[in-house]
Amino acid sequence: MSYVQALLLGLVQGLTEFLPVSSDGHLVLVEQLAGVHTPGVFVEVMLHVATLGSILIVYGRRLGAVIAGVLRREPEQLRYAGLMLLAMVPAGLVGLLLRDLVARTFDSLWVTGVGFWVTGAALWVAGRGPVGSRDRPSPTQALLIGVAQALAILPGVSRSGMTVSTGLWSGMGAVRAAEFSFLMAIPLIAGAGLLEARHMSADVGLVGAGPLLLACLVAFLSGVWAIRLLVALLVRGQFHRFAPYCFAIGAFTLGIAVWRA
Repeated sequence: MSYVQALLLGLVQGLTEFLPVSSDGHLVLVEQLAGVHTPGVFVEVMLHVATLGSILIVYGRRLGAVIAGVLRREPEQLRYAGLMLLAMVPAGLVGLLLRDLVARTFDSLWVTGVGFWVTGAALWVAGRGPVGSRDRPSPTQALLIGVAQALAILPGVSRSGMTVSTGLWSGMGAVRAAEFSFLMAIPLIAGAGLLEARHMSADVGLVGAGPLLLACLVAFLSGVWAIRLLVALLVRGQFHRFAPYCFAIGAFTLGIAVWRA
């Protein structure tokens, strides 16, 4: 991987990880068009770990309050932490049981294109629902948000788009839905990073330590900016405006798949 390719991948990951347009889908598309060949899903996971740092920068204080509240056994924080854990179960199971199958979908432009359309549909529907004000979901709603996150393991399906949309459908306020979405992603991203760390020495050698470091740094910095932009758009009720883009990039991706068939 060259430094130019690393810069491009890092920028794509940082911007699209938090904006509801699917970072994995864009990484698949960029890798296909730019001719970047990476071992398995190692680079994708490392870039996700870099954007984990972005979440900690923006939501670190809120995460610290939840952890402190749990340690002090405060009922509200215990309830919130329990809902987060419940929401993580579906994606955790899919990641552990279907890891190899999911990894193969990252080679498919067909899956990626359809995934973009799924994201677009979710955003479009969410933009036409009522505006809620709840601070947290119910247990059933938390599980549904978790199912949405599990579906977003596939390329083209946006994790932030699906989970925030489901939070909005559940009657949560826009800012709280985004907060819950990002906080519940922290353990899953960290867990995926630990799993891939087993192959780090071999995979870094194939990719190159310098380009990988650059890609992760760019992903981290652009990720912080993207989170703040997303929250601002949610507050203004413009979350659904990403739907036409998802439909368009999905059609473009499927067009490339047809052309290469």
